[in-house]
Amino acid sequence: MPRSLRNVDVALRRAWHPLCRSSEATSQPRAFTLMGEPYVVYRSPSDGLRVFYDRCPHRFAPLSLGTCEGEKLRCAYHGWVFDAQGKCVEIPSLGPNATLPARAELSGPFAFAESHGMVFVAPESPLTPLPSLASDADPAFERGDLEPIVTRANAGLLADNFLDMAHFAFVHTGTFGAGEATEVGHYTVERDGYTFSAVYEHHFANREDPGVAAGTRALIQRRRLTYRYVAPYHLELALDFLDSGGTNVIGFFLVPVDDETVRIYSSIWRDDLEGSSERLREAIAFEVAVVNEDLALQSRYYDLALPLDITSEVHVKADKTTVELRRILRDLIDAANACD
Repeated sequence: MPRSLRNVDVALRRAWHPLCRSSEATSQPRAFTLMGEPYVVYRSPSDGLRVFYDRCPHRFAPLSLGTCEGEKLRCAYHGWVFDAQGKCVEIPSLGPNATLPARAELSGPFAFAESHGMVFVAPESPLTPLPSLASDADPAFERGDLEPIVTRANAGLLADNFLDMAHFAFVHTGTFGAGEATEVGHYTVERDGYTFSAVYEHHFANREDPGVAAGTRALIQRRRLTYRYVAPYHLELALDFLDSGGTNVIGFFLVPVDDETVRIYSSIWRDDLEGSSERLREAIAFEVAVVNEDLALQSRYYDLALPLDITSEVHVKADKTTVELRRILRDLIDAANACD
């Protein structure tokens, strides 16, 4: 049984991972890194999204330094040209009628796909389901994207932090945590394979509510938190404001870049902003402040590893979600290792 999980654990190759936003995949190649492996991402006019390992088979030059010419990708080093399926169709140094080497083709992940505005890759045959986020397809919700954040961190510890309900009053004193109750009441967790959901209701200080500023509603209000987790690093939190009305959905998508670095993608979906671009900007800025409060602590961990042995830490009843996170990741790692 694995005792801890680091960013580049090879067993994580048997899962779907976010790689970049769909908007970052353009008509020209771009480089993105997942678990120490560089990928090149671009869009072909006819074939759409393309994802390959970011190295030319000739001299392993980064293909992301090249250019797309219609359907084709040209390497910047020696001009080799590859079609949208990764097959080499031109080697300038051999002339126009040369027989091209059979091995002159690109390799890539087992699978790639797009879901709720994100590009996902599965380096090897995935054991986990491809994540989806229902609010993204709901016209009642407005979407706002935070700028990607690159930080020193462990993706497992960041997932643990996102699912943790007991840190609000201590870490988020500058945003929503000031005045929050420190006790975490009863809540339920329901697991389904490599996913789980959890529902919790509590009181909180709703400083974003215009009704508070207008004096029509009290600052302390009721809120329902519904967490949804898909292994390994796709997290979703729906916050239903039971007194002021409306729902705020937060998506948190973690890319373990290397053993000490994580790229964080986060988006919000709101159905209570009434089309106001200013309120959406304010909501995004608020979420940025929340993430920065978390990173002030998470980036300072000495050991960038998530313990998977349940007996190695002390747990309490408030930790149901984060204990379930460890169990699912432990089961995923065990299953992936058994496949080798």
